[in-house]
Amino acid sequence: MTSAAAVKRRTRVDKFEERRRELADAALLALTQLGYARTSLRTIAEHTKFSHGLLHYYFADKIELITYCVRRYKAACVERYDGFVAEASTPGELATACGDGLAAALEDAPLMHRLWYDLRTQSMFEEAFRDDVAEIDDSLQEMIWRDVEAYATLSQTRPTCSPADAYAMFDGLFQQALLRHLAGADEALDDLRRGVRELLPRLVD
Repeated sequence: MTSAAAVKRRTRVDKFEERRRELADAALLALTQLGYARTSLRTIAEHTKFSHGLLHYYFADKIELITYCVRRYKAACVERYDGFVAEASTPGELATACGDGLAAALEDAPLMHRLWYDLRTQSMFEEAFRDDVAEIDDSLQEMIWRDVEAYATLSQTRPTCSPADAYAMFDGLFQQALLRHLAGADEALDDLRRGVRELLPRLVD
């Protein structure tokens, strides 16, 4: 039987985490607009209704806040994307769904994805970012590999590349599309969809 003290502790933890999520969601606008280099907890506080002291109570520094925000968003992104491609029943449908899913994710929050690439670049200089970046990268690689394996199954073939190779190619398409989309290229999303549709068949034999 759960003790009353244990329930209280769990409630405190839940409320603390709920508050962290609320603060992180409020901070995202500043983070996505300004990027890593131009933000501090104080700068972020100035862009929200919360005080610098309150942010600092829930997050030790901007590194913890940024990684928390990006981890939350990327986890939700993977979940939405998996749902997007789950109904595909032929190789063609799956390739189209993968392209549409990635394009929708990019179009929905380009500044959030820009922040992710900023964070990943900073991890080459900031050791404090590396474990979180590696974990997020692993989750994205697993997401892409599920699609490659599913495509191979539907097409009665087998993958001809490693999970890391497949992720690198998909990530390259996505990052280039993001750069072009941010620069105002109208065809960037359509090119991403086409690139994904054409890439998947090349990864199996």
